[in-house]
Amino acid sequence: MTLQRQIGFWLGSLLVFVLMLVLLRDVLLPFIAALALAYLLDPLADRLERIGMNRLTATIVILIIFLFLFVLALVLLMPLLGQQLAGLVARLPEDAAKLQSLVLERGAPWLERFGGGELAKQAQSSLGDLVGQATKWVGGLLQSLWTGGTAIVGVFSLLVLTPVIAFYLLVDWDRMIATVDSWLPRDHRETIRGLAREMDVAIAGFLRGQALVCLLLGTFYAIGLSMIGVNFGALIGIISGFLSFIPYVGSLTGLVLSVGVATVQFWPDWTWPLATLGVFFAGQFLEGNIFQPKFVGDSIGVHPVWLMFALLAFGSLFGFVGLLLAVPLAAVIGVLSRFMLRQYLASRLYHGNAPAPVAESKAKTRSRRGSDA
Repeated sequence: MTLQRQIGFWLGSLLVFVLMLVLLRDVLLPFIAALALAYLLDPLADRLERIGMNRLTATIVILIIFLFLFVLALVLLMPLLGQQLAGLVARLPEDAAKLQSLVLERGAPWLERFGGGELAKQAQSSLGDLVGQATKWVGGLLQSLWTGGTAIVGVFSLLVLTPVIAFYLLVDWDRMIATVDSWLPRDHRETIRGLAREMDVAIAGFLRGQALVCLLLGTFYAIGLSMIGVNFGALIGIISGFLSFIPYVGSLTGLVLSVGVATVQFWPDWTWPLATLGVFFAGQFLEGNIFQPKFVGDSIGVHPVWLMFALLAFGSLFGFVGLLLAVPLAAVIGVLSRFMLRQYLASRLYHGNAPAPVAESKAKTRSRRGSDA
């Protein structure tokens, strides 16, 4: 097969894959979630196999323990979070109006001093519209997450179908990998295997590490805000930890929401809003200096800006399924991009007609001559 035909074949396969994602995105969620779950739990199943369990028994033990912990977390946390979510949705418009009047009360003298009364009126009108729209959007989002779960998260399919699908995938995982490996083109098998290993290190390191970071941050924020006494502190902390999967989004969302709630709750005492700031600054210090270096490091090899773009782009194209696929696909694209860059730097497109060592030696000779001159 010529190079042009190979390129055409792989581009056509990629186009079919993307088209299938677009057409089936409404039903893919439990399968993607189950695939991610089986992928994350496969090393544990391999470890249990090494100590003498067969694959079926290891899979049953792992899924029973996982489901037990998941149900236990739901039983312990859902009543508290449900109560706080309902209270937050109910009080959000009132708290937003208080925060607006507080900002205008403190900022009006400055606006009148620099721009007159007209500027103060315009700022009041603009701030009122902005707060109203933001309150409506946040309230609608939170309420839809609580009452309209099937439209956004697919609660039934996640809770019922995902464990069943994950069970079958985990049982047959090694067999599926061996089958896919046997399909690789023989001329490029070792190259593809090397790229697959690089992708596996990037995806597994990020997913397992970042999931642990999100859990630790959510726990830290929830406990810290609750100890301060901020209304809905546990809910805000857990939301911040969950959204920390997207760089900077979780901490920024939790910071704005918690400081706003604390300001309205404790005004005119600034002690507790400042303590709320301290909780998030401490969380950012722990994330940047302890959690991220220890559990994630540079495993994914993707710049945070590219990661945020991937999350927004895939989320916009494929919804919640896109958010699940964004990080693995960003890692895959990063590995392939680095591979293509290495191929380009070793090719004549980069070095020209001269062989690479000759071109490099000439460049070094010219640089030495320039320094001698």
